[in-house]
Amino acid sequence: MKVYTARQAILNRKKQVVAYELLFRDGLNNAFPDVESNQATAKLLLDSQFNQGLKEITSGKKALINFPERAILDLIPSLLPADQVIIEILEDVKPTPEVYDACRQLFHKGYKLALDDFVYSKPWAPFIKICRLIKFDIMATPLDSIAPLINKLKQNKSLKLLAEKVETNEEYIQAKEMGFDYFQGYYFCKPQIIEQSDVDSSQAAIIAIYNEVLRDNLNYENIAKHFEHDTALSYKLLRFINSGLFAVREEIGSLRQALVYLGEDRVKKFVCLIMTAHLAQNKPSELTQLSIIRARFCELIAKKVSPGMSNNAFIMGLFSLIDAILDKSMEDILLTLPIADSIKDALLGKSNILFHVLEVEKSYEKASWWAMKQACEKVNLDEAELVKYYTEAISWANSYKSLN
Repeated sequence: MKVYTARQAILNRKKQVVAYELLFRDGLNNAFPDVESNQATAKLLLDSQFNQGLKEITSGKKALINFPERAILDLIPSLLPADQVIIEILEDVKPTPEVYDACRQLFHKGYKLALDDFVYSKPWAPFIKICRLIKFDIMATPLDSIAPLINKLKQNKSLKLLAEKVETNEEYIQAKEMGFDYFQGYYFCKPQIIEQSDVDSSQAAIIAIYNEVLRDNLNYENIAKHFEHDTALSYKLLRFINSGLFAVREEIGSLRQALVYLGEDRVKKFVCLIMTAHLAQNKPSELTQLSIIRARFCELIAKKVSPGMSNNAFIMGLFSLIDAILDKSMEDILLTLPIADSIKDALLGKSNILFHVLEVEKSYEKASWWAMKQACEKVNLDEAELVKYYTEAISWANSYKSLN
């Protein structure tokens, strides 16, 4: 599956690129699709931060991301690293006390806030004090009409001003002379489409996880079981942990450990983001289904030959096809995941117990009986057990597929 993100450069007074605004797209057509704003933001975050990573898309520069009112009230921006993003408060957000309180919380967490397509009214005055950037759409509010307001805002030395939709050299020169700090528009460049590969998510798994996080007492064991049935969600979960939002002090060896590491609040926000973005997705692809079967099969083998490695074996099997799914090298993908070195080594073909477990699985899958016999001998496994394990793995994987 392909996903698309557009980025448009933001330049300083020397015409140097200092940041990018990220824009959701649903195809190579460089236009905003006909989707609701909360869904667009959720999809943008999943397709960028929890797929390739913001730093990859923005070449290490800051990312400006639009957030609608519901996302701000739910503190969804707190799922992103504060040092990588600037939170744009969309122009149709109402300046209510509830919105201000959410923005103030984000501000005190170290996030930089921006007012998008700004038109001044008195209720916005408190927001200006906690914002570090104000964007003016100079097509909707021509430069001559906002000159008095610009002069007043410039008195706040901590506040920067951005002229958006600059389309001519004359507009750029006028905005620069008025004291604007940053510039964005077709005069400099059109949004650039970034195409990436993503993994399909199962609707059944998403709904089941969502129902779990709505319960009063979060059961990490139950939630982990649902994540186990979906390669896409497991991949995004581990990318989230490795997003730079917090320091990873230990290797992740199971999905339950990953969820506990996040904590209840972040798990709920992450799941709500997934729910918003992906309910309209198609059923899992065959590659995704096969990776789920592999995960369970490897887990069952490991329980027999090395019980302490069964959780690691599950994650190894789940991600054993991620390179084919994302059309990227396994080496590059594993650099973005905080999983145990033993899992990484096995997926990269280095000899250890997990690698031999995966070799058993692959040889069985291909019906390569001689290779299977040799692989089983290396882990001291009776090959007669494999039929039972594989049948159980298929049944386990199909238990979710049948719900879609």
